[in-house]
Amino acid sequence: MQVSAKVDYGVRALLFLAEAHLADSEKLVKGEAIATAQSIPLKFLEGILTELRHAGFILSQRGAVGGYRLSRSAAKISLAEVIRVLDGPLAAVRGLRPENVSYDGSAEHLQDVWVGIRVALRSILENVTLADVVAGKFGTELSELLTQPDAWVSRPAYEAN
Repeated sequence: MQVSAKVDYGVRALLFLAEAHLADSEKLVKGEAIATAQSIPLKFLEGILTELRHAGFILSQRGAVGGYRLSRSAAKISLAEVIRVLDGPLAAVRGLRPENVSYDGSAEHLQDVWVGIRVALRSILENVTLADVVAGKFGTELSELLTQPDAWVSRPAYEAN
């Protein structure tokens, strides 16, 4: 899975707001504060915050005392929701949903793999909320995946035999 800068920045901004929301659910946070704290380019962040506001994740207020805050509890916002709003479907094949592609011959069953990948992504991303990430506490499925021996080992794009 490739996570775009837009999704990465958007989730990080929401996590910053989630942490502020835990301390004071009415507290407004300036976009500049989010950008500085998370090392996100302000102009790019402003566009992302606008999308998140239109999607109903955050509320904003203009003016000297203005800023942003979550529109609902961080425990009620899943990572899957955020990714879909900012980037579209969790899994796509050449821009199409996995159920809308088909193959012939030796690749006939490749669609099954793409659908399976989407199911796996959903099973994690729909069950991890902003509150979970802020707390660093995840459900059994993700926790077990993180403890697998090769979980933190990257593999090169190509391995010679």
